Amino acid sequence: MTLHPKIIDLTLDRVERLLAALGHPERKLPPVIHIAGTNGKGSTQAMIRAGLEAGGLRVHAYTSPHLARFHERIRLAGDLIGEDALSALLDECITANGPDAITFFEATTCAAMLAFSRTPADYLLLEVGLGGRLDATNVVEKPALTIITPVSLDHQQYLGDTVALIAGEKAGIIKRGVPCVIGPQTPEGLEVIEAKAARMSAPLYAYGQQWHCFADRGRLVFQDEDGLLDLPLPNLPGPHQVQNAGAALMALRLLGKGDPEAAVTQAFWPARMQHLRNGPLVDAAPQVQLWLDGGHNPAGGAALAATLAAMPQRPTHLICGMLNTKDIGGYLRPLAPHVTSLFAVSIPGEAATLPASTTCAAATAAGMVAQEAPSVLEALTYIAAHDPSARVLICGSLYLAGQVLRENG
Repeated sequence: MTLHPKIIDLTLDRVERLLAALGHPERKLPPVIHIAGTNGKGSTQAMIRAGLEAGGLRVHAYTSPHLARFHERIRLAGDLIGEDALSALLDECITANGPDAITFFEATTCAAMLAFSRTPADYLLLEVGLGGRLDATNVVEKPALTIITPVSLDHQQYLGDTVALIAGEKAGIIKRGVPCVIGPQTPEGLEVIEAKAARMSAPLYAYGQQWHCFADRGRLVFQDEDGLLDLPLPNLPGPHQVQNAGAALMALRLLGKGDPEAAVTQAFWPARMQHLRNGPLVDAAPQVQLWLDGGHNPAGGAALAATLAAMPQRPTHLICGMLNTKDIGGYLRPLAPHVTSLFAVSIPGEAATLPASTTCAAATAAGMVAQEAPSVLEALTYIAAHDPSARVLICGSLYLAGQVLRENG
């Protein structure tokens, strides 16, 4: 981190130079499933992994950002990378890079590519860090499959200020002749993605066209040109997970591998409407129903609101902290009708945190009853004392979610 600050600078030149110095590990990978999108990348990846692993396959996975420990980003044939292996790989990359400039994400992505190239596996699930076209992961010339989950406004300072521009960046992962699975999109986003797929002669499998997925009478129904699947609802909570499951099931159909039922019932993805059932924070408020979610953009707020609307009626208090790069009003407005109150916190140790006072003011403007709190624990203790049977949702940022998971042990 000291050598290579955590900055965002979208270009492929530095990554390609370092990968060449390392002997091109990106050319020695197992079949790659490359996943881009604004929301749902991680959940979709988790479901695909659950399905493939239940089918007896070994699966690498790359994701970002991490929550509690960096090692979460690199999963080798089912297991998180070990400390010694990670240290050796980072040393190798830093030595090969020499004095040349490179960002933190670029260097660590190259380390991951080395790890994936040296450990046998059947597939690599490769999640884009930011955007797609110029993301450090976009160095695989011929993936087995690409996936674009729903695209909406986020990271506008890097990707553009319209859904169409952002979709163009995400569509940068589409490769010539490689099938591409498309989750639900806005009309303008879909138009851009379809145009790129046509230029690349990439077969497209789009939600609402080549495949459909919906909940019906407590079951998940998936249908494509090969027939219908009648499955349990996803174990990951929230109506939006039905569509993420659909993209995962379409991917498994195209690969001809994996267990569809395991994909939707055995996936685990932390900080996506995760029910915290034990740990110090749970012990501090034993009667409270405690949840954690890392969604942080307007689409994430809307998905979270739909999830709360579908849950049993219960007083619901938010403990919210966000980064100063996010559209806090857009995130909070959909949540307001479902919330009893909000406690605003600053994210500990995060330079880009939005001050609690700003979050509090934004919540008030969105129509919520809001107050500041010094910490998550103090907010939780206050809620437990005044509304002991309430539902508490800690939300607003993956960085806050990571802090909570570390604190909760």
